[in-house]
Order: sequence, then structure tokens, then C-alpha cells
Amino acid sequence: MKNESTGLTRIAKAAGFSLKGLSAAWKHEAAFRQEVIGVLPFIILTFFLDVTSIERILLVGVLGLVIIVELLNSAVECAIDRIGHEFHVLSGRAKDIGSAAVLLTIILAVFTWVSVFWPRWF
Repeated sequence: MKNESTGLTRIAKAAGFSLKGLSAAWKHEAAFRQEVIGVLPFIILTFFLDVTSIERILLVGVLGLVIIVELLNSAVECAIDRIGHEFHVLSGRAKDIGSAAVLLTIILAVFTWVSVFWPRWF
């Protein structure tokens, strides 16, 4: 019997699951929607700014990282909520740590943008 989960079939299925995950995050996660709406204008802006290719990659990449970390944080929160909604110190700690990861990524994004443009502004 041929394994149907190899090669292009597996890649197509994985892509489908990824799109399903993005759709679920957009539908169910307000923070994800807010961050996408918040970073999208800045991503578009980078294509109109007088920056080097490397700077553009950094500027867009760090904003993409914010979205990626938010997706991971949302996944952790979903898994914890699946276990139960009653308070447990470890569940709270896991959610807080995920939130901290998002915050640090946002700080990194701000730092990167300021670092790229600081010499041009002052």
C-alpha cells in the first residue's frame, strides 16, 4: 500500500493545515488581528522607504516575528484552555510566559525600527 502522506501530497496537506491555522487565528484571536492590522501598514511602508535591502529585510522580518510569536502564544493558550478553564498556577504561568514572549518581540521590533532610523532622524 502506497503512503499517501509523502512528497507533494504531504506538502499540500501541510499548507492546508497552515492556512486553516491562520484562518482560525484571525477568526478567534483578537490579539492576532490587532497585531496583523498594526504591522501591515509598516510592512507596506518599508517598500516606500529609502533603506537598503538588508535594512528592509530586518524591518519586515522583525514585524513578521511579532506575528509568528503571537501565533505560538495563541497556540499555547488554546492548548491550556483545552485542558480546562479553572485556575491553575502552571496554566497561568504558561500563559504569562507566552505573553512575555510577545512583549519582548514587540520591544525587539521597536528597537530594530528605531536603530535603523535613528541615524537618519538625528
